[in-house]
Amino acid sequence: MRQAARKSIGQALAELTAEFPDEDIKESKLRFLEAEGLVEPERTPSGYRKYSTQDMERLRYIIRAQREHYLPLKVIREHLEAMDRGLEPPSLNGGPTVPVGVLGDGTAAAELLRSDRGDVRISRRELIKTAEITEELLEQLETYGLVHTRAGSRQHYDGDALVVAKTAGALAAFGIEPRHLRAFKTAADREVGLVEQVVTPIRRSREDGAEGRAAQAVDEIAALSLRLHATLVRSGLRALR
Repeated sequence: MRQAARKSIGQALAELTAEFPDEDIKESKLRFLEAEGLVEPERTPSGYRKYSTQDMERLRYIIRAQREHYLPLKVIREHLEAMDRGLEPPSLNGGPTVPVGVLGDGTAAAELLRSDRGDVRISRRELIKTAEITEELLEQLETYGLVHTRAGSRQHYDGDALVVAKTAGALAAFGIEPRHLRAFKTAADREVGLVEQVVTPIRRSREDGAEGRAAQAVDEIAALSLRLHATLVRSGLRALR
């Protein structure tokens, strides 16, 4: 009976995707976590992976620790090792592992890192209506490269464009115009370039699990960048309150 309960990598992936629909979970990620020793599924004589109930629980723990608490793999490994020794790891249900007042709203940060916004398809009219902005403001945002249509489409926008447009509309109420936001775009492009420098060598590696390690690096650096940016802005603005 226990053997029958074990899942193939495809079944494990389907179950995790259903449980974490906002996460971009791929087979490469599961193979990467195995290569890192965080989960060790059984192998059949033919070499196929079989995930036990305990393996699935470990995967769920890892995903929650990364998605909701932005814990690096080194810390997650320590938690799992503590669990393997029968110890109680720090709770993931009581909130972030540091005070919320320091990191800000973890839910908001998780929302910023969602990867499914690129799947959204909305028209120009829908974007203006949903973001509650004017045609003129959207034209300015496009002029300064803050908003653009989806790749391969001249008529539709994605979810990121909607978030930027809506945020810019809220800032406009304070007199902050799109031209003032060019600095944000420049800073974001520089951050992306820095991440690319780190990730490209990893992705080009011929080692097993390279793609998964690259994706993991992107996620972790993105979370750390958001934390750093928010903290620096908060610190700089403290004197204005």
